[in-house]
Amino acid sequence: MKNTIVKLDGLIKKYDSKAVVDGLSLEIKEGEIFGLLGPNGAGKSTTMNMICSLLKPTAGNIELFGMDIKKDLNKIKPLIGYIPQDLAIYGKLKAWENVELFTSLYGIKGKELKKAIDESLAFVELEDKRNAFASTFSGGMKRRLNIACALGHKPKLLIFDEPTVGIDPQSRNFILDRIKTSNKNGTTVIYTSHYMEEVEAICTRVAIMDNGKIIACGTKEELKNMVRKDPNEEITLEQVFLTLTGKKLRDYVEG
Repeated sequence: MKNTIVKLDGLIKKYDSKAVVDGLSLEIKEGEIFGLLGPNGAGKSTTMNMICSLLKPTAGNIELFGMDIKKDLNKIKPLIGYIPQDLAIYGKLKAWENVELFTSLYGIKGKELKKAIDESLAFVELEDKRNAFASTFSGGMKRRLNIACALGHKPKLLIFDEPTVGIDPQSRNFILDRIKTSNKNGTTVIYTSHYMEEVEAICTRVAIMDNGKIIACGTKEELKNMVRKDPNEEITLEQVFLTLTGKKLRDYVEG
């Protein structure tokens, strides 16, 4: 039986009296690419920020790797890599300097640090741009560098919070391929998105989130079976989403 990497129990986050995340409970197992699908404002990013300890829950519990985030945060942090929706790189630093900065925060030094920089840049195919300033990069290259900065300390859990917003299709496909490769190398992945086709392409299990709640969770086939009226009927995740939420996800996608 695979270990539970993430366990959320009754997670709530309120701003004033409004619950942005409302009683969320789920488990993510080792080796999964777990997709969190929902429109803007569903509570996806807030949930990821709580898992990363960037936000404190109003109520509920978070366990990562079998440890309580309230008690064992210092042990948990080195096991997580976070790729936020908003770019977290420094334009005035070169590519390798960005990776060095974020990797060194985990106490990695010397030859080990140099190796981590080289491997991270190679993984996102930016070796030839290592001495270029991040400010000169295209949007897709900046996204790739953002990923490299999260890989240097070799996390066991990678959290991607809508990492393909606003980039070209070629860069999007590259990032999705790198996510699948990371997973094959043993990393558990959480992938949040409002792009249906991305979740369909890479995720092993999916939760649909709306108004701060998980309204359905399962494999892609299990979700489709929830709304399939005929065993031979072809169903897409978009149809599942529309049926369960009454919303068209594409109406929420940013242009």
